[in-house]
Amino acid sequence: MFSGVSRTFCWPCLLWVLSAWPLAAHADAYEDVERQLRNGQLERAETLGQKHLQSHPQDPQMRLLISRIQDARGQSALARETLQALTLEFPELPEPHNNLAVLLAREGRLSEAIDSLQRALQARPDYTQALENLGDLHLSMARDAFLRASRTPTPSLSASRKAEALAPLLPR
Repeated sequence: MFSGVSRTFCWPCLLWVLSAWPLAAHADAYEDVERQLRNGQLERAETLGQKHLQSHPQDPQMRLLISRIQDARGQSALARETLQALTLEFPELPEPHNNLAVLLAREGRLSEAIDSLQRALQARPDYTQALENLGDLHLSMARDAFLRASRTPTPSLSASRKAEALAPLLPR
């Protein structure tokens, strides 16, 4: 019924399908945690993420999700620690550098945030989110400088206009 070619072709296909099965389970774990996070089910998301990390403790993608859960729970210092560990263990991944930059910027640590975004872009020069975040950070810093210039003893009217023009461009 089967020719010799068909039998040889089917075995590699079957092996490929079986080898991809654990990857599908991983994808489901990420999707489950992400869905719980999006729905605000932070405790459930963290439980699922920690369960996955018990069997895959070095999984950078799940650890990145855990940092997002920590941040959503108001544990920004813990999220920052998680991201810093990821940047040291996986410097080639841009996402932890980018997410760390967001936390640093939120804390007002702008120069560290810029450095972190630069590391994200060294890892992946075309990383759109890091490029956009870097642009937002520079816009915010420019607006702050223009506002300061408009409030000096010899205020600049043009600086005030520039600050006003930048305001709608900044993320809320």
